[in-house]
Amino acid sequence: MYKIAIDGPSGSGKSTLAKNLSKKLGFVYVDTGALYRTVALHMLREGIDISNTASVVDQLAFVKVSFRHDADGSQHVYLNGEDVNAFIRTPEVSMAASAVSAIKEVRAFLLDTQRDIANTGNVVMDGRDIGTVIFPDAQVKLFLTAGNKERAMRRYEELRDKGQNVTLESVERDMLLRDSNDSGRKEAPAIPAEDAYFLDNSELEPEETLARALEIISGKIDI
Repeated sequence: MYKIAIDGPSGSGKSTLAKNLSKKLGFVYVDTGALYRTVALHMLREGIDISNTASVVDQLAFVKVSFRHDADGSQHVYLNGEDVNAFIRTPEVSMAASAVSAIKEVRAFLLDTQRDIANTGNVVMDGRDIGTVIFPDAQVKLFLTAGNKERAMRRYEELRDKGQNVTLESVERDMLLRDSNDSGRKEAPAIPAEDAYFLDNSELEPEETLARALEIISGKIDI
């Protein structure tokens, strides 16, 4: 079974590339960020102080996260049986997800879920530590990057399209803070794997990013 790991910061286009690759190759797509966002959503709903590690860890006993993929390949994430796709993409949940992802017990809690999905077949998985921690044995590791301004604008437009009242300045500020938190955390920092291929898509459209990625992948596995 093949594993393609896509890592990179927020707004770099990881999810878009991963979805496009999964459709093109017929692989299962797994958005690992959705897992952490779902845990974060639970904590926020329950009024848990996410800066209190002990409280977060204790609350994990009441969290069940699962995935379902529709026939068209779209992914739905469930929190205790509830489809929460519509609730996990807010700035508040994003920042909370960054905080809970720094807790080793949370990462351990979700590790088996991620690996179990990969055991079902060929997968494209995106996140921040896929090539370094989740699948260090992945046949292909991509690290997607883009300029800060470009990433902020993409994230801003995504949130506005979903009806959220945000400013470009606040989006960029939150994005850079999350970058710092994720790359500087002690547990599984969001850094590229030593054998990752860097792909800067600052000036690329999604289809161009897909074409570049396929060139890299075709040199590593038989597609």
